[in-house]
Amino acid sequence: MTTKSKSSSPSHTVYVVEGEGDRAFWTKVGSAWFHDDGEGFNIRLTALPIDGRLIIRKAKAKSDQEMGR
Repeated sequence: MTTKSKSSSPSHTVYVVEGEGDRAFWTKVGSAWFHDDGEGFNIRLTALPIDGRLIIRKAKAKSDQEMGR
Protein backbone atom coordinates (compact mmCIF):
# COMPACT_ATOMS: atom_id res chain seq x y z
CA MET A 1 0.00 0.00 0.00
CA THR A 2 1.28 3.43 -0.90
CA THR A 3 0.98 5.87 1.97
CA LYS A 4 1.13 9.64 2.16
CA SER A 5 2.84 11.64 4.84
CA LYS A 6 0.72 13.95 6.94
CA SER A 7 2.26 16.95 5.18
CA SER A 8 0.43 16.01 1.95
CA SER A 9 -3.26 16.42 1.24
CA PRO A 10 -5.58 14.43 3.50
CA SER A 11 -6.66 11.04 2.17
CA HIS A 12 -10.02 11.12 4.01
CA THR A 13 -12.62 13.58 5.29
CA VAL A 14 -14.19 13.30 8.77
CA TYR A 15 -17.89 14.06 9.21
CA VAL A 16 -20.29 14.01 12.14
CA VAL A 17 -23.64 12.55 11.08
CA GLU A 18 -26.86 13.21 12.95
CA GLY A 19 -30.05 11.35 12.07
CA GLU A 20 -30.64 8.37 9.82
CA GLY A 21 -31.30 7.68 6.15
CA ASP A 22 -32.61 10.50 3.96
CA ARG A 23 -32.98 12.74 7.02
CA ALA A 24 -29.30 12.45 8.04
CA PHE A 25 -27.37 15.71 8.35
CA TRP A 26 -23.63 15.51 7.52
CA THR A 27 -21.21 18.16 8.78
CA LYS A 28 -17.51 18.16 7.88
CA VAL A 29 -15.49 18.33 11.11
CA GLY A 30 -11.98 17.37 10.04
CA SER A 31 -9.52 15.44 7.90
CA ALA A 32 -7.54 12.21 8.15
CA TRP A 33 -4.22 10.95 6.78
CA PHE A 34 -2.88 7.39 6.67
CA HIS A 35 -0.13 6.59 9.17
CA ASP A 36 3.23 6.17 7.47
CA ASP A 37 2.89 2.38 7.88
CA GLY A 38 -0.66 2.36 6.42
CA GLU A 39 -2.10 0.69 9.55
CA GLY A 40 -4.14 3.60 10.92
CA PHE A 41 -4.96 7.29 10.63
CA ASN A 42 -3.84 10.64 11.97
CA ILE A 43 -7.01 12.70 12.47
CA ARG A 44 -7.30 16.47 12.81
CA LEU A 45 -10.69 17.77 13.96
CA THR A 46 -11.70 21.39 13.38
CA ALA A 47 -14.81 21.00 15.54
CA LEU A 48 -15.63 18.72 18.46
CA PRO A 49 -19.05 17.09 18.03
CA ILE A 50 -21.17 16.51 21.12
CA ASP A 51 -23.72 14.28 19.42
CA GLY A 52 -24.01 12.04 16.37
CA ARG A 53 -21.50 9.59 14.99
CA LEU A 54 -18.14 10.17 13.30
CA ILE A 55 -17.79 8.91 9.73
CA ILE A 56 -14.49 8.83 7.84
CA ARG A 57 -14.83 8.79 4.04
CA LYS A 58 -12.24 8.81 1.26
CA ALA A 59 -11.60 12.43 0.24
CA LYS A 60 -13.02 13.46 -3.12
CA ALA A 61 -11.02 15.29 -5.75
CA LYS A 62 -11.18 19.08 -5.35
CA SER A 63 -13.10 19.52 -8.63
CA ASP A 64 -15.78 17.03 -7.49
CA GLN A 65 -16.29 18.92 -4.21
CA GLU A 66 -16.52 22.26 -5.99
CA MET A 67 -19.15 20.86 -8.36
CA GLY A 68 -21.24 19.53 -5.45
CA ARG A 69 -20.84 15.85 -6.30
